[in-house]
Amino acid sequence: MVEKVIQLKCNCNEYPWGQTGSESFAARLCAKTPGTDFKIDEKKPYSEMWMGTYPELPSYVLKTGEDLQDVLDANSKELMGTALPKKFGHTKLPYLPKVLSIAKALPLQLHPNKSLAAELHSRDPSQFTDPNHKPEIALALSDFEAFVGFKPLKDIESLLQLAPLQPYMPLVKKPKFDDQTLKHVVKTMLMASDEDISKTTTALLEIPRDSFGKETYIPEMIPRLAKQYDKTDPGIIVALITMNYLTLKPGQCIYIPADGIHAYLSGTIIECMARSNNVLNTGFCPRGDRNSAETFCSCLTFTPHDSSEAILADEKFSKSRDGKTKLYSPPLSEFSIVATELGDGEQERIEAIEGPSIFICTQGEGTLEADGKSYEVKEGYVFLVGVGTEMNFVAKKGLQVFTAFADRYSLRSTL
Repeated sequence: MVEKVIQLKCNCNEYPWGQTGSESFAARLCAKTPGTDFKIDEKKPYSEMWMGTYPELPSYVLKTGEDLQDVLDANSKELMGTALPKKFGHTKLPYLPKVLSIAKALPLQLHPNKSLAAELHSRDPSQFTDPNHKPEIALALSDFEAFVGFKPLKDIESLLQLAPLQPYMPLVKKPKFDDQTLKHVVKTMLMASDEDISKTTTALLEIPRDSFGKETYIPEMIPRLAKQYDKTDPGIIVALITMNYLTLKPGQCIYIPADGIHAYLSGTIIECMARSNNVLNTGFCPRGDRNSAETFCSCLTFTPHDSSEAILADEKFSKSRDGKTKLYSPPLSEFSIVATELGDGEQERIEAIEGPSIFICTQGEGTLEADGKSYEVKEGYVFLVGVGTEMNFVAKKGLQVFTAFADRYSLRSTL
């Protein structure tokens, strides 16, 4: 019989926006897996620790070194159950959880919806490596800054009255500033020359601070973003003028729908997404790394249109027996996240989840009792837990655990 609880060995990638060396929480977690061959180089940036079966950075069984996907393929019924493979048509995990450690702005981006993802994958499979969409959530582990979605139209329209921004407005103005006008503005900004963007950012710094109304952070952030990339980067004015700027505290969460414009700015987060790595980038990156502004704007969605709409509130988790676990459930079938927080000596029993789950311990130490066995759980330890397995966490020195899962009950309406 296959073991229902499998400890994993994971890895970090090294995108330049990641935190350096041991400053990166993602790298520190990755290095704490017992017996891992991952070693921190203090000169390298470490951006994302991936947990799951996506082939670009897959997880491996710690005990045997097997690729986790090979184990799932060979033991699908025992580990995956039958509902998820039936729903998604494969034995791959439908979600991809990560830990991100962010030192500077990620590229201004969106993830194409399913129809566009399939088209782009067919056209350029080397860049768009799968045909799936990629809605995601970001759950703060530290103070976290992000640009997410668009501001209310009236707020954007007000800012666009500033003289340096007038060139980005349509020559023929509509009676009402609407989403189509906003799309024109964003596209014009993204297609502007380096010289025009530089002139705009310089001019915005020369006007009185009170000209920005309640958006007083805008002139303060222009030099910061220009230093990270360049004052000619169009992401600066797209993000600051048109997008919501959010600051989250640990435990707060945001939801990014497919086609939702966003750029994470700083902090450490748990991120989880549908199984995909497709992305369109148009700012906060070198010009050669940017995708077509035409393609980017053709699939923009205009939800959320207010910072409050981006927040994903926590809920009571029905499978929590001791009330120590909170649920973050986005409006999709691929995944949810639960956060378990225990003090010294406390325990939490989680009833069997009718789908596979992956959890990571981000703080403390204790044990997991599951499938008739006891497993040591410490900071950085990652486990896959098979379908239908009850979990009982017991904390020795506090315990913070985040679990990604797909539950067959959330799929019933679509099976």
